[in-house]
Amino acid sequence: MIEKNEMIQQQLSHRTIREFTDESIPEEVFEKLMEVARRTATSNGMQASSIICITDNEIKKEISKVCKQEYVARAPELLIFIVDLYRNSHIAKEKNSVEESAKDMDNFFSAFTDACITCQNIVNAAEAIHLGTVYLGSILNDSEKICEILQLPQLTFPVVGLGIGYPNQNPQLKPRMDMKYRVFENKYTIFDNYLEELKDYDEEMRTYYDLRDANKRVDSFSNQVVAKFNNANPKRQGILNIVKKMGFDFHINN
Repeated sequence: MIEKNEMIQQQLSHRTIREFTDESIPEEVFEKLMEVARRTATSNGMQASSIICITDNEIKKEISKVCKQEYVARAPELLIFIVDLYRNSHIAKEKNSVEESAKDMDNFFSAFTDACITCQNIVNAAEAIHLGTVYLGSILNDSEKICEILQLPQLTFPVVGLGIGYPNQNPQLKPRMDMKYRVFENKYTIFDNYLEELKDYDEEMRTYYDLRDANKRVDSFSNQVVAKFNNANPKRQGILNIVKKMGFDFHINN
């Protein structure tokens, strides 16, 4: 039965789609995706995340510059998921109960998680009806600029972007490491030599072609890890400073 479940099979064949056809997503389909978002689980029922739908092509271009990915500007639907404690803080004010805890890290991370879960739910729904999707963590290359572009008020913060459309490419299924390195029983499992453990996966990764550069195979996973750490983005390293600038409180209780 599991082998025939269409949703599971769709999730097992997930591919990132960066090139879409010119076909627009019908309004009724988009509304259904937003209904999926509305019904997504949310911490304590607070619904402390929101979605900004980018329909202005100039704004799409501005966001694509932050992402350093020109295809972002061509996504038929571009959604930005945000932490949104602005709304609930104003509800509290209107109820004459100004709660400073709206700024705290508990609420921030709850809202951040809500945004992530909502994004994933929309991806599942979109792929179930044969739409393609691309996550855009790259909006955090310059989170302050994204806040400015989207005119975000205090107590909000961008989390992740999502491009949706009808696929115009058919990428390879990207190799993943064996789950024995990521799923542990009762306690964290530490391996003596990760390079030795992952040598087969490293070799498998070298057979993969990323369609961002379809004529070139990617590097091994272990080399990608090193490259990631060696090329840290200073603006991303300082992201908590922007979170604080947007009104959130990092107070640590002793």
